[in-house]
Amino acid sequence: MADIRAENIAKLIEPLRVKPGTRVDLGEDFDPRYRAELNKREGIELLQRGVALLAEYQERLAAQDTYGVLLCLQALDAGGKDGTIRHVMSGVNPQGVKVSSFKVPSVEELDHDYLWRYAARLPARGEIAIFNRSHYEEVLVVRVHPEVLERQRLPQHARGPKIWDRRYREINNWERYLTDNGFKVVKVFLNLSREEQRIRFLKRIDLPEKNWKFSAADVRERRRWDDYQRAFSEMLSATSTRWAPWYVVPADRKWFARICTAAVLAHTLMDLDPQYPMVSEEAREDLQDARHELEGEGPQGTAAGP
Repeated sequence: MADIRAENIAKLIEPLRVKPGTRVDLGEDFDPRYRAELNKREGIELLQRGVALLAEYQERLAAQDTYGVLLCLQALDAGGKDGTIRHVMSGVNPQGVKVSSFKVPSVEELDHDYLWRYAARLPARGEIAIFNRSHYEEVLVVRVHPEVLERQRLPQHARGPKIWDRRYREINNWERYLTDNGFKVVKVFLNLSREEQRIRFLKRIDLPEKNWKFSAADVRERRRWDDYQRAFSEMLSATSTRWAPWYVVPADRKWFARICTAAVLAHTLMDLDPQYPMVSEEAREDLQDARHELEGEGPQGTAAGP
């Protein structure tokens, strides 16, 4: 049964995976409205099964306490990161999951290297950590807005046009280090079309309950759409690796984006295949002694156990 589930999941997400060493052009290579011939009703049923699968494997991950999983979520504004996290992780034990959002760096964070604040939020063994925006902001927003890079106060020799190639290399090496130490890194880019972003922004303006989600800065960032598309394309090309692959998830249909994200995370956990720890013979004997004691405490005439 597990093999069939794993096979179906792998088939669903394979078209979304950025093959290492390939050159990505978002506008040409990935369709934000792709839905794998599924309809919404089928999608909701699939998501429910995916959430149940995640709950099963998260429990095994926590029990084994050997591996940790880091899911990096990137998207443009209105890409659906918050809703995706809420729906995909709805069935898991919150004690085993931590979500970190990264905003404008603080004074303390700027006094350290650019990966420092992300390293501080990594998962422990047995945990799933989700980065709502991640260390990839350092080659996205920072690249599109040079003034942000200036605030990082890099020494002169660390600046210049080669900085982005260097950061790609440093990030790849960091993720390889994490993977080698038992922390699996998987990365999802929610690929939203320009038109769908426009529609979602208008909803945030028109619906009072969504007003809090909108900022005038969102429109200013939208004017840099082409710059961001180039930055995303280069990032995906340079940092999708065998040990930490990128998946470009179509995000125009929220229900499909959630299915795919759940499938990517489930695929990662199933590939790790965490197992419940085996109990030693001595521990089994202790369990039986405890059982006999508890059975003996039951009221006269009642069943011995549940």
